[in-house]
Amino acid sequence: MRKKLSLTALAFAAAFSLMACSGNTAETEAEATEPAAEETETTEEAAETEASEAESESAETQDFTGVEISMMVPDWGNPGEELLQRFEEETGCKVNVTEVSWDDIRDKISIAAVGGQAAADVFEVDWSWVGEMNSAGWLEPIEMTEEDIADEPTLETFTIDGKILALPYANDYRIAYYNKDHFEQAGITEAPETWADVEAAMKAIKDAGICEYPFSMPMGAEEAGTTSLTWLAWAKNGVVFNDDGTLNKDSVLDALTFENKMVTDGYVDPAMRTATGMDCYNKICSGETSFMVGPTKFVNFISDPEKTAEDVLGNVEPILLPGTDGTSDRTMPLPEAYGVSAYSENKDAAIAFVKWLNSPEIEKELYTANGSIPNRNSVIEEMITDGTIKTPGAMLEQAQLIKSPFPNGVPDYYAEMSNTMYNNINQMVLGEQTPEEAFDAMDAKIKELAAQ
Repeated sequence: MRKKLSLTALAFAAAFSLMACSGNTAETEAEATEPAAEETETTEEAAETEASEAESESAETQDFTGVEISMMVPDWGNPGEELLQRFEEETGCKVNVTEVSWDDIRDKISIAAVGGQAAADVFEVDWSWVGEMNSAGWLEPIEMTEEDIADEPTLETFTIDGKILALPYANDYRIAYYNKDHFEQAGITEAPETWADVEAAMKAIKDAGICEYPFSMPMGAEEAGTTSLTWLAWAKNGVVFNDDGTLNKDSVLDALTFENKMVTDGYVDPAMRTATGMDCYNKICSGETSFMVGPTKFVNFISDPEKTAEDVLGNVEPILLPGTDGTSDRTMPLPEAYGVSAYSENKDAAIAFVKWLNSPEIEKELYTANGSIPNRNSVIEEMITDGTIKTPGAMLEQAQLIKSPFPNGVPDYYAEMSNTMYNNINQMVLGEQTPEEAFDAMDAKIKELAAQ
């Protein structure tokens, strides 16, 4: 995720005034009826589900000849002219794409929503925006089959209150990378499985003079600092946020303490305390670090001679995130998605388009067109098997462990929460706060946000 922008009060007021509320009485009625009536209701619900799925499928296959829809995405989210033409040939619907700076997309959506208008029929939805956009009423829910949901664990990130609000196109989840050569030179023949293994390996590698700064992790006052602490607590302890949205103290303080120790013990380049996330990640490709957890796209980078130093090629392997007692049973997703505007006048065509882009065949095409990692595990497995993805390591196994760290979905105050998290993390690694002080400052602000 890139730089976050806060929503304007005007946009929130307008958006909330347009939100509709509905009561769910089916559960109460079911409790008051006899078993025979429950069976009838179950049959009716099944029929409604089938009808909904049939309607969704009809929207995908119906003729949209003469219909035009708009799409607003950053340059990396543009499907490309070839795919746009193919969709038009198959459905008759023309898609007009406008490339907009990632930082500006939410502002444009917000301004249009004030007047009840769609900034575009289809637009970029970052994982961190979905809570705000849902609360503001900007997104049209999208029906997906149970088979689709099982094949795409990243859909959980874009699901709130049982509604799928956007379909992912870039499957970014955290996976670990280690330089086998560095480890072997230090006498370590196995990949680390726990964070204690990582710490011991960092000490051995640094003490042997193999790599001066063997551990790399974003710690700057930017979004990557927040997500790094989140995936660390998630992988180490299986929890980040309590059910009420507040921070889990034991887990988060443990992660802060580990992160700070990597700095104070000299395993992290001091420059990384103010560097960008990408600067930290790229060190695995240059050979300047021995271990990191980073974006999925580095699975491709580590086998690309244009991205990775010659003496590093073939030495870096993607592995499962370490845990406390063994490899972790989870990883954090940070995907990007296409959403459909709730104000669109061509919702059927827009939904058909994003579902088409989300189909297995087109996911493979998007990988070829712009390197977007597929969201369907079945497609990842196919591309590993046929050699399209050359150095997968634990990529597929890690994808099968994707779980959202947010128990109630991404909160609508995420941007403000992230701001307080990364600023206090950065103060800690700069030596201005202890882990306990950093936690207390974050905890106080997040409790305030969660209570609103």
